[in-house]
Amino acid sequence: MDMPLQAPQPLVTDKRLRLTLFLFLMTAMFMATLDNQIVSTALPTIVGEFGAFERFGWVGSAFLLATSAVMPVYGKLGDLFGRKYVMIAAVTIFTIGSALCGFAWSMNSLIAARVFQGLGGGGIMVSIFAVNADLFEPRERARYQSYSSLVIMASGSVGPLIGGTMSDLFGWRSIFLINLPIGLFVLAGLIFLLPNRRPARQPKIDYLGAVLLAMASTAVVLLTDGLSLFGSLVSWQSLTVLAIGVAAILSWIVVERRAPEPIIPLRLFRDSTFSLFLIVSLMTGGVAIGMVNYFALFLQTTGGLSPTHAGLFFIAVTGGMVVGSLSAGRIISRHGRYKPFCVAGLILNVAMLVVFSQFSAATPLWLVALVLLFQGLAVGLGQQAPIIGVQNSVPRADMGSATGAVTLTRMGGAAIAISVYGAVIAAHMEGVQVEGVSNPSAMTPDQLSALPQAARAAIATAYGQAFEPMFLTAAGFAAVGLIAALMLKPVRLPTADAKRAG
Repeated sequence: MDMPLQAPQPLVTDKRLRLTLFLFLMTAMFMATLDNQIVSTALPTIVGEFGAFERFGWVGSAFLLATSAVMPVYGKLGDLFGRKYVMIAAVTIFTIGSALCGFAWSMNSLIAARVFQGLGGGGIMVSIFAVNADLFEPRERARYQSYSSLVIMASGSVGPLIGGTMSDLFGWRSIFLINLPIGLFVLAGLIFLLPNRRPARQPKIDYLGAVLLAMASTAVVLLTDGLSLFGSLVSWQSLTVLAIGVAAILSWIVVERRAPEPIIPLRLFRDSTFSLFLIVSLMTGGVAIGMVNYFALFLQTTGGLSPTHAGLFFIAVTGGMVVGSLSAGRIISRHGRYKPFCVAGLILNVAMLVVFSQFSAATPLWLVALVLLFQGLAVGLGQQAPIIGVQNSVPRADMGSATGAVTLTRMGGAAIAISVYGAVIAAHMEGVQVEGVSNPSAMTPDQLSALPQAARAAIATAYGQAFEPMFLTAAGFAAVGLIAALMLKPVRLPTADAKRAG
């Protein structure tokens, strides 16, 4: 099945300028995605300084929640006003947020700064994918999108190594402050090189729809972490959050039906490709992004590794992602079919997470690295299919909104999964007692390494038992995504000649 699409007017005709812009876009993407992962190996150290282990997951969840909440808004703003100034605003907000994180004085202030930083990160992600759609033809875009996906995955894998090394050498604050010179560099490139093509239609922003969608997203994430936040999933606070979330979703549907320029046009849901890819993105976000912090925690608690040494293991993930993403991108570009890669990636994801659930403190580290390699391959194979598939199934006027919806569900899935994983581990670590250790779940890697061998082994065993149900939960997320992927239509992307003929 070939998709008939209208041939778009190129945003940039000069090939060298187009490639230069692409490099600036990739730098911005690396900065935004790196910051979500670079904190993973530094988190135990941050918890050791500020305390509050129960908020471990919220340093990541706060960023992802803010990112996902604003993604549809940025997508719509780009559709209405053009991409350039929307992206410049997003990079500026992100850079300021990075500075705030670097100067945080408590866990609460760090979480608040991460929220502000995420407000810019969401705009960066959506705007980059939308600009890529303006720069490249669908099949050419598949190849360049593989490079984009590679940057995302490389930052996710190299990030823990960079974060651990910088945390050991310069302190954890440096992992945020490094974004300041990078952000200024990206801003200069966008200001002077990126053209601004403002659409002809009259801007009408769906502010109420944006607020309701953000409320619904926030309620879902809060509810998944209700056990640690409110003490029970059926407490009055949890039930209140549930009621607010349901009311927000129902109100959002009513508002979107009447809004002249809805944040996410409901007509997009008539296409099963769009709806199924939202499910795929939700689940793969929980596995590909949501697992990074917990892979790092697993290596440091059960393996007894330092932040730097734990970060080295993510090189294996990067290797798998490189092979998977580049192979999938080139084959999709040549043959135009993306469904097989989406399905294969999720099958491999399920298998590797089930294997991980059988690991313990006694598992050889070389075996852990091997499984991480295949986990990276799984993520790489299916990374770009949702964006490519959705962008080629919706009208060009709705491309920003559709891209925002896909990235929203991906980041939202990660935020939800982080809370779920944290709740699973916290539930199994609650009540764990080790002789000579007052709070085993709140120890930094340095503190763990200073314990007697028997105490270290007892803590590693406890964590190993807690990680088993967590990895099985992640495998369940991947299995749901696999079911949705199997239901996708066997679509073939159009060639440039076919588009012009249509």
